[in-house]
Amino acid sequence: MGTVDIIPDIHGQIAKLRGALDALGWRRSPAGWIHPDPERTIVFLGDFIDRGPENRAVIHLVRDLIDSGKARAIMGNHELNALHFHTAHPATGQPLRAHSEKNLRQHASFLAEFPVGAGETREALAWMRSLPLFLEAEGFRAVHACWVDPKIDRVRALTEDGVLSEEQLILAADPADELFHLAEEITKGPEHQLPDGFAFRDKDGTHRDHVRLQWWNAGARTWRDIAISVPVPDDLPGVPLPGTLMAQTYPAHERPVFFGHYWLSGDPVLQAPNALCLDYSAGKDGPLVTYELHPGETLLSPDRVWLHAIPD
Repeated sequence: MGTVDIIPDIHGQIAKLRGALDALGWRRSPAGWIHPDPERTIVFLGDFIDRGPENRAVIHLVRDLIDSGKARAIMGNHELNALHFHTAHPATGQPLRAHSEKNLRQHASFLAEFPVGAGETREALAWMRSLPLFLEAEGFRAVHACWVDPKIDRVRALTEDGVLSEEQLILAADPADELFHLAEEITKGPEHQLPDGFAFRDKDGTHRDHVRLQWWNAGARTWRDIAISVPVPDDLPGVPLPGTLMAQTYPAHERPVFFGHYWLSGDPVLQAPNALCLDYSAGKDGPLVTYELHPGETLLSPDRVWLHAIPD
């Protein structure tokens, strides 16, 4: 394995992607994409579309890199959502993802370039269907939102190399099916119900009895340690986590895992010595943040995290 550039959620922000590739030394030649290091490659963590204005340009550039043999990519929740939005259930004829006001708003920038039913839209969706839900290489792992071994192993057993078939794509939209819950956790992250009698109010004031989990936090021992996005951590129980939940955190001895999805802000930090979220809200006002993974690297280093300037 040569050096790998790990690139997270782009969300239609072509200028940020081009700026990052340029800063990392990538160039487009008549023969395809090249780098001064001929062994260097790229891994994209999904969420190429929505929010930003140039979905088509991002998809074309990413596909060009893949076709040049220089990149691999996995599926994000926005690709999964798009596939469900544009796919009708064979029995009912209704879209697998409702065309509600909320979903239309979230998908608006993609729809502005790729209208429902257009030939170019169908072709872009066919490419999205080819993306796996995860990637595992000799020295690292990549997933959009969550890597928990039993869930990844189950998807591996059900699918061909983590790629959903057309039938499985339909099942992944059905809350009654196992694939729905697997795809939800892998592309959107895990949640867990709090012990009886406990709840909190989120930043919007909504009453919640489920919390999102820091699945990468192998050192978590209480609910306060493992929860994400709880405005007042003291609202949570200080009691020990159940053993079944602790067993689902990412092992400290495992190879590095990279993910996006979580819309972080501030200065980039390692989530663990072997776990790194690279999504720092490039889809909105944040920078594109990448990681330069060197061959044989088993512990991650803040020195290899690159924060790319936001284009004017």
